[in-house]
Amino acid sequence: MVVGDIIQQRNLVIIGGGPGGYTAAIRAAQLGLSVTLIEQCNMGGVCLNKGCIPSKVFTYAAGKRSEITHLREIGIGEGDDNINLQKLQSYKTKVIDSLRAGVEHLCRANKIEIIHGKATFIAVDRIGVENGHQFDIYEFKQAIIATGSSQIRPSLVKELGKRVFLSSEIFELEEVPDHLIVLGHDSVALEVASSYAAFGAKVCILMSENSGLPFDESINKELLRICKKRKINIVKDVDVDTINELDNGIIITFQKNGVHETIRGSHLFISEGRKPNVEPLGISRFGIEMTAEGFIKVDGNMQSSIPSIYAIGDVTEGPLLAVKAIKQGKVAAEAIAGGKPEADFTFLPTVAHTIPPVASVGLTEQQARDFEIDIRVSQFALGGNGYAAITGKKDGFIKVISDSTTDLVVGIHMIGDGAIEMSGSFVQLLEMAAKEEDITFPTYAHPSYNEALLEAVEGLIGQAIHVAPVRKRMQDLSTR
Repeated sequence: MVVGDIIQQRNLVIIGGGPGGYTAAIRAAQLGLSVTLIEQCNMGGVCLNKGCIPSKVFTYAAGKRSEITHLREIGIGEGDDNINLQKLQSYKTKVIDSLRAGVEHLCRANKIEIIHGKATFIAVDRIGVENGHQFDIYEFKQAIIATGSSQIRPSLVKELGKRVFLSSEIFELEEVPDHLIVLGHDSVALEVASSYAAFGAKVCILMSENSGLPFDESINKELLRICKKRKINIVKDVDVDTINELDNGIIITFQKNGVHETIRGSHLFISEGRKPNVEPLGISRFGIEMTAEGFIKVDGNMQSSIPSIYAIGDVTEGPLLAVKAIKQGKVAAEAIAGGKPEADFTFLPTVAHTIPPVASVGLTEQQARDFEIDIRVSQFALGGNGYAAITGKKDGFIKVISDSTTDLVVGIHMIGDGAIEMSGSFVQLLEMAAKEEDITFPTYAHPSYNEALLEAVEGLIGQAIHVAPVRKRMQDLSTR
């Protein structure tokens, strides 16, 4: 190893070039700061190269594959139904390369210095960067840690890559599994299950004890119904005993309600548990305050207990989401530049790119009741929406929860086509403390999924047009 002759001076050093890191770098450069970004692997981080983007290429393809029946109904696509995963892998690589090149171009355009190598703290104001045989030392005024997280390898798994996969490997497959077993219950597990089921795989989801689907109870019930409709088997309250990988498949033994059971599959995907990438940095040696789980504690400006060091993204407490990292990156950069930014994740959207997709913002019905809020609840089925009838995507609904004493909307939840795109509107409404009238007063494009939101809110006060009156339905039933 060759050690640099001198200690090099830097203003702001950012460790990690993922969505939080490069966002912080660009925002800081916009504010006139001199920025050095250190990345060990590829720009864009795990999210762009191994996580968010690759997975969404697959969920997008799966969504298109699920439309074939409807497309045939309207006279399109009479050919082969099979999915070519090798072509999909090529397309995925093309998208990743294009987006990564875009990030690198933006950094160059903002005059951000990019250093490739492994960073380690050697003091509260110094970082050593190892790149092959070269080792350089940088003294900084401020640093932002944005090194993300990695999935915890389950102790029951001996090796990965042939038939057992974690989140970074499952979207590398070039053949559709015959029978994919999914161990987990989070959004990633649901996305993997729905995608490979759409590609033609037999899919079974195993959910551990005391776990369940992560959304409002009504959404969870609809997800279970749709999974059953798509022949995705879900087994709840499972306590896994052993995982054995054979030459021709996977054998899992587990207990359910005290009874030992066995399931066989061709491949296994595990989506449970992630840890912050903090330990390799060596920062704990200098007394930085951390949680018992290993996350760096930060204040509202993303500043740690060491004044010169900030932290953002998966190395901090809270949901491990790119959207959180991006916002925190902007806040950290603005705080370092002398601003007074704010990060409030009260209405952080929770989404799943399943088939159909899910978006959830604000309080669930159960949470609202736990807070003893006197609530009104309305649910509008997409089956009553004109645009859903055109597209053939009638599964799902929009659910709105409001405070009956103030008319404030406290939660919006959607399962159905368009949910991800509409989630931005849900966030804005809750951030602006919208009341029911704030949603019912404007006009909405027709036909569109947006009308379903209008009717869900109108349903809170019995004014939804495309919902039959409850009393009338009961009267009709009583006369039969």
